[in-house]
Amino acid sequence: MTYHILNGDALKSQLEGKINGQLIIARECLVDGPVASTNLSSFYEERAQFLSTAYGDSDPGKYYEKVVPEFEQLQQIEAGAEVNLWFEEDLFCQVNCWFVLYLLKENGVDIQLSWVLPTADIQYGFGGMSGGDLLNAYENRKAISKHAFTELSRLWPLYQKNEIDAMQAVVATLNIDFPFLSRAITAHRDRLPQGNKLGRPKQALLQIMQELGTREFGPVFQAFHRQESIYGFGDLQVKRMFDELVATS
Repeated sequence: MTYHILNGDALKSQLEGKINGQLIIARECLVDGPVASTNLSSFYEERAQFLSTAYGDSDPGKYYEKVVPEFEQLQQIEAGAEVNLWFEEDLFCQVNCWFVLYLLKENGVDIQLSWVLPTADIQYGFGGMSGGDLLNAYENRKAISKHAFTELSRLWPLYQKNEIDAMQAVVATLNIDFPFLSRAITAHRDRLPQGNKLGRPKQALLQIMQELGTREFGPVFQAFHRQESIYGFGDLQVKRMFDELVATS
């Protein structure tokens, strides 16, 4: 059996009916909010509450309808299956992928694992590719060895504890095959506040607002998306930061 683990519903709409295999969607934004819980039940509960509060949806039950069942499918993949990871190089995608890799490893069966990477610029990723381009990217997918799989699966628990040096040490031996991992981890380190200094994303937003001379979200978001594409933040994540900055300045 072949499985494709996708970075979102947009990619599903691009691939559905065009590629053989089961499509599983990582409908999360683990780059934002609490992730420390190591018990999956409490982890899902915490995430459901956070997302319903942070993004204005009053029904945390939707998380159990749309998000959890997709992750549970990862824990049911059979031995010998071909599993393809469709995740981009930005931090948003990478954090979700680290969690997926952790769940796949915890499943405890041998699988044939590969990574499908976009050929388009990081700013656009899979969304900037045609159907033919996506199939070509799949044909040129990068196999992940058992050793690399084991090492990659360590990134999620290290991310949960913000052990950034340990994360960089893990990927150092894999950097030839996956150089984007180190860049994503560095972007994560840079977004953390240091003393009285805001992290890189908020600093960038303040600078953009000053340069554009506006507090209108639309043009600020567009400029941030171009300048800080390494983060892969959508409008909802940037709007949360933007509103916090406007409220305190």
